[in-house]
Amino acid sequence: MKQSLLIFISLIFVILFGLTEEQLAQERDLQYFRYPDKRGLNVFETSKKDTVKFDGLKVRIGGASTLQFQGIDHSNEANIVDDGEGNNVNQLIELSNNFNLATANLDFDVQLANGVRMHLRTYLSSRHHNEAYVKGGYLQIDKLDFIDKGFLDDIMDVVTIKVGHMEINYGDAHFRRSDNAMTIFNPFVGNYILDAFSTEVGGEVYFKSHDIIAMVGLSNGKLNQSVNDGGATSVAFLAKLGFDKQFSSNFRLRLSGSVYTNNKAARIYLYSGDRAGARYYSVMESITSTRDNFTSGRWNPGFADKLTAFMINSFIKYNGLELFGTFERPEGGDFPGATETRAWNQFAIDAVYRFGMEENFYAGIRYNTASGKLANSDPNEVTINRVQASLGWFLTKNILVKFEYVNQTYDDFPLDNIHSGAKFSGYVIETAISF
Repeated sequence: MKQSLLIFISLIFVILFGLTEEQLAQERDLQYFRYPDKRGLNVFETSKKDTVKFDGLKVRIGGASTLQFQGIDHSNEANIVDDGEGNNVNQLIELSNNFNLATANLDFDVQLANGVRMHLRTYLSSRHHNEAYVKGGYLQIDKLDFIDKGFLDDIMDVVTIKVGHMEINYGDAHFRRSDNAMTIFNPFVGNYILDAFSTEVGGEVYFKSHDIIAMVGLSNGKLNQSVNDGGATSVAFLAKLGFDKQFSSNFRLRLSGSVYTNNKAARIYLYSGDRAGARYYSVMESITSTRDNFTSGRWNPGFADKLTAFMINSFIKYNGLELFGTFERPEGGDFPGATETRAWNQFAIDAVYRFGMEENFYAGIRYNTASGKLANSDPNEVTINRVQASLGWFLTKNILVKFEYVNQTYDDFPLDNIHSGAKFSGYVIETAISF
């Protein structure tokens, strides 16, 4: 309802002021900005090659709305485990085919000064928070004219600074993931099994020259900010090095490597930081659950105290074909004070082919696998495998309809674990609006 009201108010302003669509689009252009529609596909870090002229303070109000119809079944082969009241905690709930809760985002992007921009995103409705919830925001600085016109221009021609309580730039996969209602950049419905995402207070400094990008950043390693934590806050370090070149009009290659490390934290948020919720609703959930597991279908390795994670990404686009690959290896402790660590490995490959007028249609397939130990004391690793097949249609640059088939299996889990011999499969139809 809030999203519909926002669209309605925008339309009223268009009518009252007689602005054409082209005029509105020009008014909404901001400097060093990723468009929140089809034009933002395959954009990673914002470019320093900017042609938007600064002509004063400018406020861009945008948003997104997404709705799914889900038809998924699940099963397992776990042993019966009684909860003491005659209920089997390993019995899965019965799923039905129906619509999920509609999700909505509200975005404010503000051009504050020449080369200075602010972004703020609020989840108006999400799976985990029915009430409005501020995801986070940041200040992005690409020029220092607010100090003195032309100040350090030679340096700022290749440097970008970001500070805020913001989504950290670990890896390239987060540029393609669904962020609550902002799903138009994701050619599939679900995100990765290990979904690396966190919003933390910190800063990042970028070097962007020709085809090279380098970034170093620091954060306080916390999603929920508090000074009353017994001194548990630590500094997390992240860095990225990448190569991104458009060799010709029809061939582009990008390679990048990222690292995130936090050596002393009461909680590790990198794989549990998304407060919006996963896309496969209620899968692998027990009949004894008293609340919805909003991360169902994903897997949190459950690291504590320390974490070092590496991610390597590749992106190739040749004509309408896109290949996006990920290898990731996080390693961390079992509990605060642990001296030993364990590791998980994740691999994913997307193949997407876009076709038709202006590539408004696409077909894609993704293979994603993750494996590791549930605890250091376990003798064996467990493995989670997922295959996703997707079809998509951009009705306009702001409206996308997707159909996805998903199949996910859980292998080598202990017999007393609800995921023993488990699997889920089925389809999800998703509609996405973003502006």
